[in-house]
Amino acid sequence: MKQIVLFIFLSCCLLSCKSKNDNSKTVATTDSADTQTPFIWEAANIYFLLTDRFNNGDTSNDINFERTEETAILRGFEGGDITGITQKIEDGYFTELGINAIWFTPVVEQVHGLVNEGTGATYGYHGYWTRDWTSLDPNFGTYEELQKLVTTAHKNGIRIVMDVVLNHTGPVTSIDNFWGEEWARQEPQCTYDSYDATTICTLVRNLPDIKTESDAVVELPQFLIDKWKKEGRYETEIEELNTFFANSGLTKTPRNYIIKWLTDYIRDLGIDAFRVDTVKHVDEESWSVLRTQADSAFETWKQNNPELVLDDNAFFMLGEVYNYNIGSGRIYDFGSKKVDYFAHGFDNLINFQFKYDATGDYEVMFATYDSILNNQLKDKSILNYATSHDDGQPFDKDRSKSLETGTKLLLTPGLSQVYYGDEIARNLTVENAEGDATLRSMMPWEDLNNTATKDILEHWQKLGRFRRDHPAIGAGRHNMLQAKPYLFSRTYNKKNVEDYVIVGLDLAEGEKTISIPQTFGEGVLLRDAYSNTEATVKDGKISINTPYTIVLLEKK
Repeated sequence: MKQIVLFIFLSCCLLSCKSKNDNSKTVATTDSADTQTPFIWEAANIYFLLTDRFNNGDTSNDINFERTEETAILRGFEGGDITGITQKIEDGYFTELGINAIWFTPVVEQVHGLVNEGTGATYGYHGYWTRDWTSLDPNFGTYEELQKLVTTAHKNGIRIVMDVVLNHTGPVTSIDNFWGEEWARQEPQCTYDSYDATTICTLVRNLPDIKTESDAVVELPQFLIDKWKKEGRYETEIEELNTFFANSGLTKTPRNYIIKWLTDYIRDLGIDAFRVDTVKHVDEESWSVLRTQADSAFETWKQNNPELVLDDNAFFMLGEVYNYNIGSGRIYDFGSKKVDYFAHGFDNLINFQFKYDATGDYEVMFATYDSILNNQLKDKSILNYATSHDDGQPFDKDRSKSLETGTKLLLTPGLSQVYYGDEIARNLTVENAEGDATLRSMMPWEDLNNTATKDILEHWQKLGRFRRDHPAIGAGRHNMLQAKPYLFSRTYNKKNVEDYVIVGLDLAEGEKTISIPQTFGEGVLLRDAYSNTEATVKDGKISINTPYTIVLLEKK
């Protein structure tokens, strides 16, 4: 049966006074969000967090592998873990924020040793320095805790995006082995001035690069064999590897071993999507293989767990092609070679251009994004972000524009990425923290006791819930209705879902009168979800008086 979701979203400036003669009234309900709205990846509202920095749900796992040496500021493990994420799902934090997908940094076992490179002594708290793809790092939690996270998220209508690394291992330390010349290279270091100087090289010094382009059959590194035997699971791992290679028809190359290990998390847990790290530093054919195996693993999980399947969405894969921007369309140009990553397994690429476009005109950005998404990128998507874990120049570094950031990010066509703490203006300038560490402080939950912080959070919550529940905002067609005051519509009509949106910005303060297109008939009751006020269409218009800058109207 076709589901029809019809609503209007209107946004204005600030402040108003209640008119005795308007046709609106405050109602008792607090959330009219349609909880049955189908999940659509192209309209998703994703929350990105560093597992170690979000919430410490289990203090007993804070120290492992004798990781007790002093590090540079914010470069050691701080205690955040998988259990902490699950707790916040159970508390309703993500639901109230309008989040329908969570992307967390890698949780596989990290190198045990301290690394002294670049910006100071550091451990692998961020999750991108793999020691063993088949194990979880106990600092992050256990396999059972990861399973509970996925199950809890799904019960709350939230998809799980797992961050994966195929490009490199962790650094070599005094207690962490090099995987060997058959598996990885330790030089040359990338110069990034051509395709080969970006893919067949190491990102930085002492970050061994997996030979993903190699067709040579390799044996497992001896240190990994010894590790598995010590842990009592060598025979099981070997049996699983043999079964995988027999069933897939793949050969035992470095790339294919890791693809097996990564897709196991889909096959066993029902992970919904991958966020793929360092995409442009790996040959594109490897991503095609990863996607094929991910799709197969997702179908296997669905077949084995029919009672847990949420819907008929396919597996989703989004990638970090550093410096890719929406204006490039489907092509990333290395100078010496052009690559279409969308043709090699990716549904979505992170858009590094948003923070620049967000400084300009709303209509220019909205119309441009709409045009590209529905032409060059038709049936594909991009992920917009204002802040991230490694972008030293975010849209609002000093957190002086938190309300504006939320409005722009959550109204722009494409997927939205809320970086942990965006919604409460988490400090991004930590004294004496060097490099990207300043972007990675512990989530300051205590700030929720502050009135100003609560006000910012409430703004992001209202916008986020509306975006989550109405796919027209992220995935609908954009159309400007009026330049001043600015009005536009978004219309979504795909996958048996119809969704209609009208957004108004810079409307009059206080009482606002807005012309309503014929989509809504005379006498139709609309509700403003931002102020929790109802208004009735009269003479093709609605009149509403609220004390807020934003009005969110939907059909009651």
